[in-house]
Amino acid sequence: MTRNIFNDNISPLNEGNPKRSKTSAMKKLFAYSSLLVLGAGLGIGATYAYSQNPLELAQNIATATNNPRPSTAAAAAPSTLVIPTNFVASVVQEVGPAVVRINASREVNGGGDFSEFANDPVFRRFFGSQIPERGEKQVQRGTGSGFIISNDGKIITNAHVVEGADKVTVTLKDGRTIDGKVLGSDPLTDVAVVQVETSNLPTVKLGNSDSLQVGEWAIAIGNPLGLDNTVTTGIISAKERNGSQIGASDKRVDFLQTDAAINPGNSGGPLLNARGEVIGVNTAIIQNAQGLGFAIPIKTAQRIAEQLIATGKVEHPYLGVQMVQLTPEVKEQLADSPMADNWTIPDDSGVLLVRVMRDSPAAAAGLRSGDVLKSVGGKNVTDPNAVQEIVDNTQIGDNLPVEISREGQKINLNIQVGSLNTANRS
Repeated sequence: MTRNIFNDNISPLNEGNPKRSKTSAMKKLFAYSSLLVLGAGLGIGATYAYSQNPLELAQNIATATNNPRPSTAAAAAPSTLVIPTNFVASVVQEVGPAVVRINASREVNGGGDFSEFANDPVFRRFFGSQIPERGEKQVQRGTGSGFIISNDGKIITNAHVVEGADKVTVTLKDGRTIDGKVLGSDPLTDVAVVQVETSNLPTVKLGNSDSLQVGEWAIAIGNPLGLDNTVTTGIISAKERNGSQIGASDKRVDFLQTDAAINPGNSGGPLLNARGEVIGVNTAIIQNAQGLGFAIPIKTAQRIAEQLIATGKVEHPYLGVQMVQLTPEVKEQLADSPMADNWTIPDDSGVLLVRVMRDSPAAAAGLRSGDVLKSVGGKNVTDPNAVQEIVDNTQIGDNLPVEISREGQKINLNIQVGSLNTANRS
């Protein structure tokens, strides 16, 4: 007799009744089918539950136990599913209201007055490259970014954003536009502070740029190319990039490098970490480069901003020398230059003084061009950046001991560190 695969356990009572046997088999088929459907539902439910947190999962298990066969409508509408917000969105929501657009304008005469700035790369980056006709009045306009550091309206931005501006306006994220006043500007570090007369403003939190590690998240907020409230992300690509490495040798800053997209108009805006703390001030890009942006560490920007708020200017320690790292290659190049007739340099390493400024602290101490710095402040030095860092950390008026090599002879001198005052140019 052929066995019914759905009715292996048919009792003798049913063997003689084909109709009853058939009915029982159909019932069992329906039961097995129900179990299969229920199994599929549990599989889907398990996948959904896996994406939930433990508390939601426990609640859903309890619900399933009390009501093992939920209605189709309830299963189709999982109202308890919560999609978490990513950290970038959270940072933008928190910090975005404290990021502002800064519009600056200046009136210049064509030709004569303008030509003074025509070849200045910072001026061209900010105001553009169109040179007006001689004698014609022109209004040059530029746009940058900034961020509010106090609820009474103090804003950090870049010095080149407001440099020489006759009028500054600040546009808040809520749409308000307020006249601003430049409290101070420091071109050497490219930091400026703008004040708007209002209160109860949202502010940013300042982080610690000294503790940053290469590879950390970086978020830039600003107004690039006139596109307000633009957000880009990346990482900290490198630290301590000096000005000469990025084509800004006139800046006394060790820049942060990031691959977060920075474009004209981002200047002065905040660079943030994953916690929403400001770690830098976006300031520079290298022309024709991609994935390279630079920011002033917030520790430097904060120190400069405090001085600008207090006095409207910044005093920088100053020696008055121009330097170059001495290497065998540099010596070879010097041998073919007119300076070779005046200098005798047996050394192969150290920091060569190319020029000593007249009436500078270095000149007063007896330093000469052609001298080679071997140590400054008791520390051996081999490159100009090390010398600059030591000087920057010295108090104005202090005596700074230096050891030099002059024509192969070691000489010890003391330089009284001077002040290079940066006047408020607003």
